[in-house]
Amino acid sequence: MKTKKKFKTRDLTVIAMLGAICCVLMHVDFPLPFMPPFMNFDLCGLVELIGGFAMGPVQAFCIIMVKILLKLATEGTASAFTGELQNVLLSCAYVLPPVILYHRNKTKKTAMAGMAIGSVFTGIVAIFTNLYIIIPFYMTLMGQDMAYFVAMCTEANPMVTDVFTLAILGILPFNLIKCGINSLGAMVLYKRLSPVLHGYGFTGAPASNPKKA
Repeated sequence: MKTKKKFKTRDLTVIAMLGAICCVLMHVDFPLPFMPPFMNFDLCGLVELIGGFAMGPVQAFCIIMVKILLKLATEGTASAFTGELQNVLLSCAYVLPPVILYHRNKTKKTAMAGMAIGSVFTGIVAIFTNLYIIIPFYMTLMGQDMAYFVAMCTEANPMVTDVFTLAILGILPFNLIKCGINSLGAMVLYKRLSPVLHGYGFTGAPASNPKKA
């Protein structure tokens, strides 16, 4: 019983720490060449994935929520909470599938398959959240229409000429690139950071099963 209580306490500490790191990383973002200028790249997904792999899907969701709550507490919202809602939806779409699959079968192949599924799912969710939540909100706020946002993206990528090409050549590839880089980072760093997150330190004993990711 005592061990279980200590484990829960460590989870709360790690969740708070990783959520705070994610909040900082939200401000270290930048646009990608040829991608929609209103979409910025960051490494929050990398931290959320590592935390989820180490602790589980519920804890991963808590990390995402801590990130958002800290962001709201420190700077509020500039989008009437639509941007924060989108961030939660996209983060969950990306992180939860691989974390759930990994905790059912802890192998490297399962983790990789889960991240591939999460990346594609995130791209699909991003299309709908941008076209039906984020962009419509800013259209109303700025008194503009969809043509204005398409024109913004055409300047970055001349192949984007309408809503369909915005989705297929802008929103989808941006999220696949972002998720792919975060996934690669998680694959490289998770094994090195897992002992620390579990409380063993960098010199902790190696996993007993070499197949575990």
